[in-house]
Amino acid sequence: MRPVLLPGSTPRPFGGYFDEVADGLGAALAESGVGFEVAVESVVVFRGEVTFGVRREFLVPVARALRDEPDLRFEMCLGVNGVHFPQDAGRELHAVYPLLSITHNRRIRLEVAVPDGDPHIPSLYDVYPTNDWHERETYDFFGIVFDGHPSLTRIEMPDDWPGHPQRKDYPLGGIPVEYKGAEIAPPDERRGYN
Repeated sequence: MRPVLLPGSTPRPFGGYFDEVADGLGAALAESGVGFEVAVESVVVFRGEVTFGVRREFLVPVARALRDEPDLRFEMCLGVNGVHFPQDAGRELHAVYPLLSITHNRRIRLEVAVPDGDPHIPSLYDVYPTNDWHERETYDFFGIVFDGHPSLTRIEMPDDWPGHPQRKDYPLGGIPVEYKGAEIAPPDERRGYN
């Protein structure tokens, strides 16, 4: 194992269309009475892609501004992905939203970080209804609770499954699995093949 260093916030100019998106988002948020610096905690440009780190309480207004502002028009949210960084104290769980503007042929990402002890993020279901099953899957595998989701239940694992199997602190193997009545031994107890 080796440590992974996450890139820090990028200073302006960001390059390409990233400055236009940041300016458009700032103007749209100002109209609604929210400052860009208040809602967005970081802008990271890394490997030719931009990620806006959004504070969770401003996720819905930021997403709505990105969708509705004519100069931005990010019509599609391509889902939500969970990431678990157990070493990032107070920001262990991250939800990452890739957005696509078909109108302007642009891609950006929104990222929200929350502590493991309070894994609540507002649901984007009302802004992007296609996030329905994506939010359920992220809840199922990472334990991020999307407040306001119409039916936040497990989608892959059984309802009584303990824990969230995509977290890095989830035990790897050693858990017997029952499949349609058949008992399958944990990986460390199975027969080895030579």
